[in-house]
Amino acid sequence: MDFILSEEQQDIANAAREFAQGEFDKDFATECDQEHKFPRELIKKAGQLGFIGVHYEEEYGGAGLGAFENALIVEEMCRVDSTLGVCIALADFGSELIKWCGTEEQKKKYLPKVCSGESLSAGIFTEPDHGSDITEMSTTAVKDGDEWVINGTKTFITNGEIADFGVILVQTDPDAKPKYRGMSTILVEKDCWEAADVGSKMGIRSTSTAELSFSDARVPLENLVGVENRGFYQVLEFFDESRIEIAAQALGTAEAAYDRVMDYIKQRELHGRKLGSFQITQHKIADMATKIEASKLLVYKAALNYDLERKIDPVLTSMAKWFAARTAVEVADEAIQLFGGYGYINEYEVERIYRDAKICEIYEGTREVQKNTIASGLIGKL
Repeated sequence: MDFILSEEQQDIANAAREFAQGEFDKDFATECDQEHKFPRELIKKAGQLGFIGVHYEEEYGGAGLGAFENALIVEEMCRVDSTLGVCIALADFGSELIKWCGTEEQKKKYLPKVCSGESLSAGIFTEPDHGSDITEMSTTAVKDGDEWVINGTKTFITNGEIADFGVILVQTDPDAKPKYRGMSTILVEKDCWEAADVGSKMGIRSTSTAELSFSDARVPLENLVGVENRGFYQVLEFFDESRIEIAAQALGTAEAAYDRVMDYIKQRELHGRKLGSFQITQHKIADMATKIEASKLLVYKAALNYDLERKIDPVLTSMAKWFAARTAVEVADEAIQLFGGYGYINEYEVERIYRDAKICEIYEGTREVQKNTIASGLIGKL
């Protein structure tokens, strides 16, 4: 598989890097991290320049490109700053379900505003009692006349407090066996839920993460996304694309830590020698660079396979997400080690990068879930 970027792809990567370098101010990123501040104006700028929704069709405000180009943008922005980059990467979270399964009316109503940065969306899946396991849902949607009535609680919802709308996974057939055969996805707007922030987070503190409560929330039957009682399968397909995006986030975050430590070891002196001249430092750098390169190959292959083959490959996307996330954590950890005491304070950024890296091993399915998916795909049912 050829990973040489086309001229258009290289231009996209360069433009994303230049935008991030010009707009991502270190002091502003620190402020967003410390004050849990979401950079809404930055999202609008990114949307206006076409960095959000590049993988949506042109008629809905996108660029008509694919998961690969989107991954390039996410990687470059998180490489400049993970705290701000992740906000742009997740601004359209959940909207891919509308792209793939929605009606023409749904696409025209919601997608252009997401691509322009005017609206934010949410994928509303996780529940307090089930976590990464979406084979069971306690949240229900019952038909009442020409409406759905939704009740239940969702947690750890990205953009939960600030999203204008979201796509929720609910149980629509309580008698289905197994349960996941009776789930559907439904469009809900922000007036349908009550949101409560989950509290201070370890990392990605500039993003909104909330618990959403639905109490007799009513939405029209036409808000169904896709096919009734096929929601579980639709969300699995959504995850196959979104895992690539999270893997790209992890890759960029690992590169961010690597870039900072490379600058540091070339100027930091210890006992009259540059830190980078010590063999132990060189071995650490070799390990970091190799893991990053291996992650990049996996992420790029998963993205290109998704675009070119147009088929679901959960084994490959789970491999990319799991390995890139693990790499981000390990590289950021080694970066702090090489910075020593300086790595533990805010000024040098690597402590923030480390905190941002860890979430990549948790959301969109924990690393254990990714390994389950990989093993299941390789071994099959026994």
